Amino acid sequence: MASYIEYVDPAQSSFFLAYRDEWSDDHFLKFHAHQGLELLFIHEGHGMVEVEGCSYKLEKGIFFCFQPYQLHKLEVFAQKGTRYVRTNLTFDPRYLEPYLAPYPKLQTFFHYLSKGTLPSPKFTFSDNRLSGLMESHVQAVEESGEEREEARILFLISLLRQLQLAVIAHNELPLEGWAIKKTVHIEAIMDWIEAHFKESFSLELLAKEFHLSPYYVSHLFKAYTGVTLTDYITSRRIREACVLLGNSDKTVQQIACEIGGLSAPYFCKLFKKHKSMTPLDYRSALHHSAN
Repeated sequence: MASYIEYVDPAQSSFFLAYRDEWSDDHFLKFHAHQGLELLFIHEGHGMVEVEGCSYKLEKGIFFCFQPYQLHKLEVFAQKGTRYVRTNLTFDPRYLEPYLAPYPKLQTFFHYLSKGTLPSPKFTFSDNRLSGLMESHVQAVEESGEEREEARILFLISLLRQLQLAVIAHNELPLEGWAIKKTVHIEAIMDWIEAHFKESFSLELLAKEFHLSPYYVSHLFKAYTGVTLTDYITSRRIREACVLLGNSDKTVQQIACEIGGLSAPYFCKLFKKHKSMTPLDYRSALHHSAN
């Protein structure tokens, strides 16, 4: 059983907002990264979040900030009769940038949040404040055209300001003398993977693209993300397979070929390892929950 409120920018997928209320009878495990800034607020639930080799407790009232291209593992523990309720907001930082020019301190805070060297992705935040912002925004996205755009910008600025106040109150970030995270190569590698993960992977080809040695590319990726390139690409392919299983009538063999030229048996083996069920069982479960 679950309820969802979601909004995705129809033009360029630069903005994604979701409120989700689900029963946590089943173990939930997700390993991924986004090209945008992801803000995750936990209303209810218990679990763990792992980012760059560090683990953080997931519980009510916790707010997580995952920077662009930052791999993270989210695990929610199964507990019969309990719920996992969260609000997720993902957007391209460049989308908000022009609107922060009149607010230099808020702009500096936003720069730090999106590309600074954060000591931790975990923050404390007021549930009541966020809930109020969410309720007003969910109503606003039902508007059309310029009214929706204006409501969305005001929502982001208000949310950012509330987070800034919470951070200042708890002294969770050094607001002066911070350094920009050096992720130029990582961002380029992530973009390359996003464009080519459906093809047969070649470390040599990837390294040649950026005029780097295969060893350096492999070492850099593992040092920054905590996982190997192979593991990440496999995870990305499985995520794409889940989308295709839920939103298309393509056969398992067609999906296996589309996400990397894999054979159907090998794809089924990988899928079951990651999702603890076969692709067909996954599709059946999705259709059952939708009904």
